Amino acid sequence: MLGVQGIKQAMEYRNLIDVLMSDKHFADIVLYNGNVINVLTREVYTADIAIKGKYILLVGDSASLIGPDTLVVDVKGKYLSPGFIDSHMHFESSMLTVTEFSRLSIPSGTTTLVADPHEIGNALGPVGMKAMADEASVVPNHVRFVVPALVPDSPSLETAGHDVSSKDIPDLLSHPNIIGIGELQGFSNAKHVYRNTPEVITDLLASTIYAKSLGKVVDGNAPELFGPELAAHIISTGGKCSCHETTTKEECVEKLRQGVYVFMREGSTQKNMAECIRAVTEEGFDSRRCILATDDMVAEDLEKLGHMNEIVRRTIAQGVDPVEAIQMVTINPATYFGLEDRGVLAPAKMADIAIISDLKEMTVEAVFIEGQLVASQGKLIIDLPKYTYPDVVKHSVKRGPITESDLEIRAEGNQVTGRCIIAIPDQNLTETLEVELKVNRGIVEPDLKQDVIYMACVERYGRNGSIGKCFVQGFGLKQGAIAESVAHDTHNIMVAGTNLKDMVIAVNRVIEMGGGISVVNNGRVLEELRLPVGGLITDELTGSEVSAKVANLDKVVKEQLGGTIHAPFMHLSFLALSTSPKWKLTDQGLIDVNNFEILEPIVK
Repeated sequence: MLGVQGIKQAMEYRNLIDVLMSDKHFADIVLYNGNVINVLTREVYTADIAIKGKYILLVGDSASLIGPDTLVVDVKGKYLSPGFIDSHMHFESSMLTVTEFSRLSIPSGTTTLVADPHEIGNALGPVGMKAMADEASVVPNHVRFVVPALVPDSPSLETAGHDVSSKDIPDLLSHPNIIGIGELQGFSNAKHVYRNTPEVITDLLASTIYAKSLGKVVDGNAPELFGPELAAHIISTGGKCSCHETTTKEECVEKLRQGVYVFMREGSTQKNMAECIRAVTEEGFDSRRCILATDDMVAEDLEKLGHMNEIVRRTIAQGVDPVEAIQMVTINPATYFGLEDRGVLAPAKMADIAIISDLKEMTVEAVFIEGQLVASQGKLIIDLPKYTYPDVVKHSVKRGPITESDLEIRAEGNQVTGRCIIAIPDQNLTETLEVELKVNRGIVEPDLKQDVIYMACVERYGRNGSIGKCFVQGFGLKQGAIAESVAHDTHNIMVAGTNLKDMVIAVNRVIEMGGGISVVNNGRVLEELRLPVGGLITDELTGSEVSAKVANLDKVVKEQLGGTIHAPFMHLSFLALSTSPKWKLTDQGLIDVNNFEILEPIVK
């Protein structure tokens, strides 16, 4: 028998049929004489779209559906597209709440977000993930979540605020806004996980098979995997696998041939689409399993550039047909996630529609969500409700202040060989460097002439107090230090600096704020941003205010500290990602990701 929801939908569908079949009922809205983008047939043609309630009623001649109260909108010369879907993103990377991210992304045509609360899951566990999923219930756009099956991703190599395993999955998957399991980073380094922590694979399979039994999706995460390792990773997801960590054409070709849905990432600092799309533009591959996603996007980019419309525009600029590019943010992700009610313009689908004035530049003029006009001329025209995060998701920093001795890298002699991570702009992959460094009174010094500075990762949850230390190249700092409680994925406190004094002040200010970002020079805090929700998100500022604040933080780093890398805090945060090659830094030390081992910061 039908449940309450089924009865409601049956009544809604009967209402749609009544409008179509009788002469006594009419559409609520008709978008008249537009250029319909049909992602089913990959064509554009002139037609109307009739809307009743939250559903598309008809795509075609709708003259007979226009009644005395029907709103008729002349869209001649405009393009009508299904609303856009971001298939893999993290609210935490924007430092915005679900509400504020939605405020900035809806006007550019994004009507559905599939988020991975991996970050707040590392900091707070299920309570944080469910709080974020609860907030999603109050926004007008469609926000769904895929949750981590394992936290931390590398249990022997890092410390999270909360451990998550298969025992937590049944409760998490029962939440109405959670549609599956997120990126399986715990099996990204397939060979070494199999050899060193095989129990992780057993636990992940318990989670993924359970999710599949419920008809839920399971995302993969397979950077630089080929052959048997890629096959093993695909099997770990239950056979239907995605990957947003594909960075080369060669990888994209291999994964598409193996049936992987390639989420071509194009975010604020990680830009892989142009390389991946070569599998389509150069090799002629079918693009049905190619999906565009941002992964991580900062507030300033959302506000100034747009969201998925900007990513589609970049894809078109790579030589992809506009309609094919739009398929990658509509029908392709809807098919992957099993979101049967959206992704195309057709009867009974959600009336989530982007009206585009310039197809090549992807200029979005207006946005409908469930039949309601929610944005016009790049501005949100509806009010968003306020969601208040409970205190249980705050106060996540539980360690005391540090001292300079905590960050010192000590050695004997006058000179040593130090291990240094090389930050690669716009990637979360790194290179490695061994560099000769001077020792002064037993303390190894940085070498600013070679752009080699200190870096540390400070455990912040009060679980063990551990601190990892090494050197880093690529930030260009000439003085001062920067610190933040955003450090993928366990989100301990990352700090990089030219001297220990400023680094200590920066870290202790982050601790004092209960999470956030700080910039310090000559013993003084120059700029800061408090992030009270899990040490990752602010619920105290609007999206525009966060955009301005982060832009100023970046400006201070550049102009007063001499920093040369753009989005320095985003880049710093990814230098802790223990599943992404080659070297990363966690609270446990310098991680050789490819060999699954902890290295000393000094070569012995």
